Amino acid sequence: MSRLTVRQALTPWDVAALRFGGAFLAALPLLAWFGRPRIPARRWPALVVLAGLCFPLCAYAGYQMAPAAQGSTVMAAGLPVAAALLGLGFGQLRIGPWRAASLIIVSAGCLLLGEATAGAGQGSWLATLLFLAAVTGWAAYTLLVQRWRLPALETTLTVALLTAPVYLPVWALALPSNLPAAPWGVIATQAAFHGIGSVILAGFFYTQCVRSLGAGPTTMIGAAVPGLAALLAWPLLGEALSPLGLLAVGVVCAGLALAVLRLDRTGVARGG
Repeated sequence: MSRLTVRQALTPWDVAALRFGGAFLAALPLLAWFGRPRIPARRWPALVVLAGLCFPLCAYAGYQMAPAAQGSTVMAAGLPVAAALLGLGFGQLRIGPWRAASLIIVSAGCLLLGEATAGAGQGSWLATLLFLAAVTGWAAYTLLVQRWRLPALETTLTVALLTAPVYLPVWALALPSNLPAAPWGVIATQAAFHGIGSVILAGFFYTQCVRSLGAGPTTMIGAAVPGLAALLAWPLLGEALSPLGLLAVGVVCAGLALAVLRLDRTGVARGG
């Protein structure tokens, strides 16, 4: 869906506006039903920047320059690597032999995919950097959820309610937009998918997984993302992968699956 938006004449800034606006509107009934989120105000900026702004803006900008398979693979592989490195630095995660092996495999797959798709779109390597920036912000958010023991629903509502008032005025006044030319069906679909689906539903379930499983196992569960995205992008977007690209996706999926299958109870408890 993120890649499809660039074919619908929407700018990345338009997609972000629909994401944040849709999430804000979807959060209002939840706010009325459950009440105001009790997340301390001192933690709002980190949540808005890392979970609200950094991830989608970097990802949407990257998808302007790279195929869907590249974006999904780099982000699925980069998230556990970024979480592991940040968690290791802050003493929140441990890296055992199986985890280290899986990280090496997914990193190799990422580099292989970068080589395979280097000529697939203008600025593919810049797109890779944007995708890595996106997952670094999301990894930092993941670790903060674990460290601060943030409740899933209240965290999701905080991000949905605070990001739109920060972003939408800047978008309306200063950022390029093709939204007036877009059909209402496209606007409604993108607002529902990115706002309700990505921010509210996926945000809630992801945050709850971090609370239940820890940061390490949760970030590794994205093993299915690259293969599914690559397979769907082929018939839906016409983005065929070369044999090298298919091999890269397979390497990344194998590395992530290795980590998921070898998780033990100690690793889950420690987030490793």
